Amino acid sequence: MNKLLCKLSCIKNKIVRPISLFAFSCIVSIGTLLLFNIPFFNYVAHNTNADSGGKIFLIVSLVVIMLVFNFMMTYLAMFLMRIAGRILLAILSFINATAVYFITTYNVIIDETTVGNVFNTRYSEASGFFSWGLWLFIFAFGILPGLWCLLQPIVWDKAKKMGVYCGCSFAIALILALANINQTLWIGQHDTELGGLLQPWSYVVNSLRLASFKHSKQAEEIKLPDGSFTDNKKTAVVLIIGESARKANFQLYGYSRENNPLLSKQKGLKAFLATSCATYTTAGVKAILEPVNSSDLYELLPNYAFRTGVDVVWRTTNWGEPPIHIEEYHTDNDLSKLYPDADRAYDGLLLAGLRERITSSTKDKVLIVLHSSTSHGPKYADKYPKEFEKYKPVAKNVEEGEKNLDMLVNAYDNTILYTDYLLDSIINTLRSLTDWNCAMLYVSDHGESLGENKMFMHGVPMKLAPKVQYEIPFIVWTTTNFRNYKPISSQQDAPAGELPAVIEQHYVFHSVLNLLSIDSPAYNAAYDIFEKKQQSVSQ
Repeated sequence: MNKLLCKLSCIKNKIVRPISLFAFSCIVSIGTLLLFNIPFFNYVAHNTNADSGGKIFLIVSLVVIMLVFNFMMTYLAMFLMRIAGRILLAILSFINATAVYFITTYNVIIDETTVGNVFNTRYSEASGFFSWGLWLFIFAFGILPGLWCLLQPIVWDKAKKMGVYCGCSFAIALILALANINQTLWIGQHDTELGGLLQPWSYVVNSLRLASFKHSKQAEEIKLPDGSFTDNKKTAVVLIIGESARKANFQLYGYSRENNPLLSKQKGLKAFLATSCATYTTAGVKAILEPVNSSDLYELLPNYAFRTGVDVVWRTTNWGEPPIHIEEYHTDNDLSKLYPDADRAYDGLLLAGLRERITSSTKDKVLIVLHSSTSHGPKYADKYPKEFEKYKPVAKNVEEGEKNLDMLVNAYDNTILYTDYLLDSIINTLRSLTDWNCAMLYVSDHGESLGENKMFMHGVPMKLAPKVQYEIPFIVWTTTNFRNYKPISSQQDAPAGELPAVIEQHYVFHSVLNLLSIDSPAYNAAYDIFEKKQQSVSQ
């Protein structure tokens, strides 16, 4: 038995021989470049404005800089942390492979926005991306290299060698960086793309930036000045926050398919040209609810209305909204318990008992916010009941849709058809409240890419985003003689009393204050889609 163990040990030592820390660091550095950074160099090759000689010199310089820098960081991590360093490299290998898969498959950039979206995504939504292709990619390019980092025997160097190797690496990187100083302007112009494609630094740096931002931002909202009601007429406003709905695929905005058959027949409906302030949910929802487009956190519409005395209800099948401070906040789990007969699989759940909830209110002013998830990918076909599958065949998910864009668009257009049904149902419910002034506003948090320029879903930084990711539907309906709309100017710089040709999400805040007859120093008439109607409180 001992002889067998000795033989096995000899075989293992021959197959897995110890290597120096220098060699180990070189292999990790080369592997990081070849396995995880081809998209980075592909971007450089296709976007640099240098001539052929300059392009070659830039690419060679970047290759050498990446090799020596990754070598230096690997060497330091292993020398200083030993076992922890191995574990760190294995984790980075796994995340690198995942990042590269999404970069190559969905044409995303791993910037601060993308990292924030990852932390704000629930498992139920993230699982939509799971596929055999993803797992095989991660196994081949993430898990196997990670296991090698964990198991490969290493001969450890002395501290003196560490100083020499790391010092030389830094010097080489610095010399090459200075030799390419003329590329500073180009790098500055493309810093988002370059930083978002560079692994592992893209998600490491942006995770640190995100953590720093969340730590430094104010813990509480900036309170707005107190408001008061100018009348006591019974008023109900329903605000629907759409998810990933793009204007380009709405019949109301000229889309060739009849996927708004019900809304197109609704009298008194108004569809505004609008853009989102961001291309991801957290920022888009914040922009819809805030008085100004700002990086600061002001008191949001439902919180402010609730503090003013409005009966506010928030219902959601989604997530990612800023802090909501009201008494009646209901998730899909809460709603399924309140309305056990409603189908919790779809956004129709948000409408359960809507009429009764409004009419049972003990207050004159009611604001109901419905945060939907109807058009969120990657599984558009799971977002609507099968009776709304008008356009066929459909792609089960975005990955399948990459191979057949028509099937992907079919599934997405069916979500818009279902949205049409939901909004029409809300309007009909509000129209039945003959003793109430009522309004419905539907605004999407952002748009969506469906394969244009090989882009899918959303989240591209605004300065790079295609129009389909920020041109959104902004649809409004009110009861007759409730409020008059302002005229729309043909120019973006509209004169006083008119709306610009294209409005933004923060018009919602001020328009809803007008609808609820809230007089407030926070109100800005310039960002109200309605004409201001002065009224007195009845005695």
